[in-house]
Amino acid sequence: MTQTTGPLAGVRVVEMVGIGPGPFAAMLLADLGADVIRIDRPGGNALQVAPPERDVLGRNRPSAAIDLKSDQGVDVVLGLIERADILIEGFRPGVMERLGLGPDVALERNPRLVYGRMTGWGQTGPLADRAGHDINYIAVSGGLDPIGRAGGPPQVPLNLLGDFAGGSMYLVTGVLAALTHARATGEGQVVDAAITDGVAHLMSMIVSMQQSGVWSPRRGENLLDTGAPFYDVYETSDGYWMSVGGLEPQFWYAMQEVFASVGLGDLPDRNDPKNWTELRATLRGWFLSRTQAEWTALFAETDACVAPVMPLEEAFEHPHNVARDTYVTEYGVTQPAPAPRFSVTETTIHRAPDRPGASTREALTDWGIEGVDDLIHNKVVVENQES
Repeated sequence: MTQTTGPLAGVRVVEMVGIGPGPFAAMLLADLGADVIRIDRPGGNALQVAPPERDVLGRNRPSAAIDLKSDQGVDVVLGLIERADILIEGFRPGVMERLGLGPDVALERNPRLVYGRMTGWGQTGPLADRAGHDINYIAVSGGLDPIGRAGGPPQVPLNLLGDFAGGSMYLVTGVLAALTHARATGEGQVVDAAITDGVAHLMSMIVSMQQSGVWSPRRGENLLDTGAPFYDVYETSDGYWMSVGGLEPQFWYAMQEVFASVGLGDLPDRNDPKNWTELRATLRGWFLSRTQAEWTALFAETDACVAPVMPLEEAFEHPHNVARDTYVTEYGVTQPAPAPRFSVTETTIHRAPDRPGASTREALTDWGIEGVDDLIHNKVVVENQES
């Protein structure tokens, strides 16, 4: 077993492998030092976005492939649950119950267990049993409609807002909060992390503005949705982009000083929305007069809140990211480093992503499961599974 030093060292987690937000939550827990065991299905998952050995979401934990259609396979997982602090799963409501691994059974075997459930729609409600993906969850929760430019359609923010922000992060927050309760009282519980709930919670500031009458229902007309020309992106002469975020007056003035230093004129008064069309056109023309690198150099030592929009592959080499090791190359794969940072309990990438079942024998043995050789022989569990 690899010994870890993160702040969650000693916390044991059973991950019932799903797709997207579930593995991301498990990766985050493992990055923070938890001892996570991935329970894969023999043959791997139906949806793979990358070869398993290059799938960053699978790092820092071993995979054990277990046949959950067999009673013995279910018994193996229950044995792991007895030894675990946390279980996380991301199946539709009722799937774990049908497998014989639902919360009632799990908590009977381990009353201190934190049973984390993440779904798009939640465990209850009229949509609970319906299929869906990130785009559907953020659509219904109110997070998608406001994103986009005036006169255009809603813009899809990858799957960052729903799957990972509204889903994974709230699952991790929930299970760690419940773990604190369990350790204080000995009482486990179920955490129902619905992506729709999480996205709605993320919308708290926008909802506050809307309820206060300072947020237009029409996208692209507000302070943070490109409605304001001083919070937008502008193309440069080489086809790249600069981000402008000078919301506060002092940052806006700092940007004006940079423009003045290269001989550009005065900008229209931004405080009068009647000037915004002219202001946006002026900024568009000015930014098109130089390359991204030239603008980046001019704004580098200022507090103008102007920064280059980095293509992903170039973000790896941005000086700030390099200085902080924001992206690192481990096991032949460039990937985000664990976050956040800790002054005492350092986090690391200590294990490459496993193929499904690649570490079945090792992982089950480390967790104290007996008779692993017989389980492999009887194909209850599968080792070295290729997918």
